[in-house]
Amino acid sequence: MKATNKPTTRASRPGGRKLLFDAVLMLLLVSFGFVLGLTSSNAMFLKSYLAFIPPFLSTTPSKLPPQPLTPSPPQPPQKPQIELVGLRAPSSAMHNMTDEELYWRASMAPKVRRTPNRRVPKVAFMFLVRGELPLRPLWEKFFTGHDGLYSIYVHAHPSYTGSPPTDSVFYNRMIPSQRTKWGDASLVEAERRLMANALLDLDNERFALLSEACIPIYNFSTVYTFLTGSNTSFVDCYENGGSRSRYRPFFDSRNISLAQWRKGAQWFEMDRALALEVVADDFCFPAFRDFCVGRSECLIDEHYLPTLVNLLGWGRRNANRTLTYADWKRPINRHPHTHGAEEVTEELLKEIREDGGNRCYYNGAKSGICNLFARKFAPDTLEPLLSLASKVMGFG
Repeated sequence: MKATNKPTTRASRPGGRKLLFDAVLMLLLVSFGFVLGLTSSNAMFLKSYLAFIPPFLSTTPSKLPPQPLTPSPPQPPQKPQIELVGLRAPSSAMHNMTDEELYWRASMAPKVRRTPNRRVPKVAFMFLVRGELPLRPLWEKFFTGHDGLYSIYVHAHPSYTGSPPTDSVFYNRMIPSQRTKWGDASLVEAERRLMANALLDLDNERFALLSEACIPIYNFSTVYTFLTGSNTSFVDCYENGGSRSRYRPFFDSRNISLAQWRKGAQWFEMDRALALEVVADDFCFPAFRDFCVGRSECLIDEHYLPTLVNLLGWGRRNANRTLTYADWKRPINRHPHTHGAEEVTEELLKEIREDGGNRCYYNGAKSGICNLFARKFAPDTLEPLLSLASKVMGFG
């Protein structure tokens, strides 16, 4: 009886082992998960922590073979300089714009004075000619060695088909032109057309009008420094009995009074601000152009620009004189004297350079330089001018 009432240990052992095994397994799984989580956290911590610790320099050479370097990720491209498209001088001065399109585009001016890129100011030499440039070799010597400091624009008769050699600084510098006639509005239109083309190059800061009979009487460095350092334009502008004699009541009907009427030499030099005003002018020039309709000679080339400068109130911003010498002591048919080869001497060139004495001012102070250019020089003066250029003018 006693044996049958006592539970046997064999009968209960299989169930107990199973429970114990499950408990141990669960404990192992929990422990493994805890250790795994702790290890992963530590690894992430070490990774983020060690990123701020500079690597230690090993004092013993590594015995491991060199490992190939992992290529660095490509760096973002550097911000390029702003490309001033259409605002720098093209290789050719020719284009297919009409005058209306040209003036509209040339009259645009940036409001922000500081440019995004470094700029070197240039002088625009604008040649108003009939065809050939007989004194071109002299000018080429004048420009030699000064690339990037000047630009050239040539307005010739549209029928002219000649061209300077490809190695000349005048090559491809002809602009789209129209017929011109002395004493006619077309002459002023050609001047404005030259200025408009020159304004398309943002680097042009000074603008000098020249003819095929003009010469430089100083070297390029002197001319460039004088012009780019000036705080005024050089437009001849005065009032006297001779100037008033050409005034007509027609201009009063266009709101240009006799008191505003001025006269001056055609050959000017001006800064960019004034050049923009001339190209954008839609008040003064239309009056002069309309006055010339039906007249064989209206002679506005000596009145338009001086009158416009006066109307604009340029005042101290204009030197009221030209920089181009002309011999009016011996005029012929309302034109200054033309110098021939036999007249070109060292004394003549020095006389032209000294003309004016101390009567000329530069940036508010008296200056010994009154003229930078001179006219009129005939084609046969080329050889004597070339022979004197290095001795007197300082180039060639």
